[in-house]
Amino acid sequence: MPRPRRNSVSVALDEALFAVKPRKPIPHEFVLEAIAPLSPTTRPMFGCLAVYVKDKIVLILRDKRDQTADNGVWLATTEEHHQSLRQEFPSMRSIKVLGKKVTGWQVLPADAEDFEEAAQRACELVLAGDPRIGKVPGARRPSRSGTQKAHMNKPRTNRLSS
Repeated sequence: MPRPRRNSVSVALDEALFAVKPRKPIPHEFVLEAIAPLSPTTRPMFGCLAVYVKDKIVLILRDKRDQTADNGVWLATTEEHHQSLRQEFPSMRSIKVLGKKVTGWQVLPADAEDFEEAAQRACELVLAGDPRIGKVPGARRPSRSGTQKAHMNKPRTNRLSS
């Protein structure tokens, strides 16, 4: 026999409480489609979309309404590969928003005339496993509060000066 419920009150649920926040469209989605055979994963990063293949970050897709100068496809590379990549991507340049003249990250600007062709070529390089594109992210540094706590818990040693 079912037990009687105590204090059961019928509550009308406000639909607004359960409204799903619409997702932002994926910037330059054709890039993900092009490298789909590699089963890329994505993560939000700096208001953009970071693209990973296995343990490497290979690209960042950016399409912001304001500060549009760096919109496009960011290539994860190193300074030593800039010259050879620039031969394949004449419109490639350093990312302005990062504040340095030269950075490891380079952008294929969305406003370049050859943007889609350049982005497709970058995808071909990623598919081919080109070593010039992709970085294994470094280990995260412990938070400042974590390092302070660790420092506070270290045993002190007294050194006598001679």
